[in-house]
Amino acid sequence: MLGQVLLAASGSRLVRRAVSGFPLTRKVVDRFVAGESVPEVRDAILRLRAAGLSVTVDHLGEETRDAGAAAATAKAYIALLEELRPLRLGTAAEVSVKLSAVGQALDEGMALEHAREICAAAAANGSAVTLDMEDHTTVDSTLRILRELRREYPSTGVAIQAYLFRSEDDCRALAHEGSRVRLVKGAYREPASVAHQSRAAVDKAYVRCLRILMAGKGYPMVATHDDRLISISELLADRYGRSRGDYEYQMLYGVRTDRQEALAGAGHTVRVYVPYGDDWYGYFMRRLAERPANVAFFLRALGGK
Repeated sequence: MLGQVLLAASGSRLVRRAVSGFPLTRKVVDRFVAGESVPEVRDAILRLRAAGLSVTVDHLGEETRDAGAAAATAKAYIALLEELRPLRLGTAAEVSVKLSAVGQALDEGMALEHAREICAAAAANGSAVTLDMEDHTTVDSTLRILRELRREYPSTGVAIQAYLFRSEDDCRALAHEGSRVRLVKGAYREPASVAHQSRAAVDKAYVRCLRILMAGKGYPMVATHDDRLISISELLADRYGRSRGDYEYQMLYGVRTDRQEALAGAGHTVRVYVPYGDDWYGYFMRRLAERPANVAFFLRALGGK
């Protein structure tokens, strides 16, 4: 119930103004967001790399219906990638892109062109792009854009949200050679007509999707902080003959950092989802909705503890 309330609040302009204007909010945001500028996120990336962790960087921002804002987001990604190029991080530092932030709601072709520009900049670094998945109304468009991008940039990945009823079929279609799929539970408020609603049902759907990806020929990116799902991932990897280089774990910046480092220390590839930028509100509210511990952290900060 609390999660649904927070997801609803993530789309509220009134709540956005209240939360964004509260001085102590910044203290909590800093846990989940690696700064607002390229130098700040660059420093965060270097710290994570020193700890043996890979990264995928998200320039924060969501749906825009302004062509200028869409172009500006694409330019921000390109500037970030150019800043990272001298570091020669290769596949250890990729980027994640929300297509709604580069014009998907305005024109699918515009979003494709902006995404193609970002893919080109990533390829120049020896790296790649993963397309984030947003609410269920964007899935078909996102998968069409993915198919087009993979013609020229075959390492382009995509996120699939397990709580959608369609996702098992999507995983089957994507479990092919060269495909990269980030499997997440899902972080948008979706109706019961298209998505599982209970935590138990979502977990079961996640395992079914994970089994499909592990049994396939692609590269699964297991995005979870749940120890049960991590254990299941290990069992499925063993069952389908995958070595530790044949899949990876992904976790959020600022969440379970000890677990991230432990998995990396055991020889796993662990990629941290690193958001940066000043348009942090929607991302921040979804992180609170996902885990009660995040809400408790927020409340303790507001209380000055």
